[in-house]
Amino acid sequence: MNKKAIVLLSGGLDSATSGAIALKEGYDVIALSFRYGQRHLKELEASRNVAEALGIKEHYIIDVNLSLWGGSSLTDATMNIPKDGVKADEIPSTYVPGRNTVFIAIALSLAEAKGAEAIYLGINAVDYSGYPDCRPEYLTAFQNLANLSSKVGIEGKSPQLIAPLVTLSKVEIVQRAIALNVPIEKTWSCYQGGETPCGVCDSCRIRNKALIDAGYPELAVVK
Repeated sequence: MNKKAIVLLSGGLDSATSGAIALKEGYDVIALSFRYGQRHLKELEASRNVAEALGIKEHYIIDVNLSLWGGSSLTDATMNIPKDGVKADEIPSTYVPGRNTVFIAIALSLAEAKGAEAIYLGINAVDYSGYPDCRPEYLTAFQNLANLSSKVGIEGKSPQLIAPLVTLSKVEIVQRAIALNVPIEKTWSCYQGGETPCGVCDSCRIRNKALIDAGYPELAVVK
């Protein structure tokens, strides 16, 4: 029986690349995405397209409505989406309280039920400064929790949390994506939900700069 991995697939470039790495490393991949009350569903549409393009046949989309209490410009339409970057010591308004903690907890449940050995995460601590749940020390702490909180953990077989992009620059992520034939054109990173990426929100600007710097300006959407 082939080894299995859960991939948290948001529909963005990072998570798609993480999924492609899991496939390259020989895992049968199960994709997990969330309808968490985000202001648009373009990324979920992208997650379906990416899963299909990568040949991932098992894909769960779970409802966890974090917009009920807001606290993020990604779930609260009354808050402004940042377009001018954030200060180095400032947590951006796009941080969703508890999002990664909730997502990883559900991924651990799915992994245990499916007998998966690993959970692949597309989190990155370099370009998205300020997100407390995208840091290596956060993953280490969560791995310790995973080892203590489940039957498989007590048996010494807890799924491993793997974040292959966590210390890479955005340009390096683009390079990995190209090398792995990730369908970058099918991914969606924009904070807005228009027909095409807005090109001006922080996520678009970081993505476009990386694509241009990596030598793939034709894949960027700059306005």
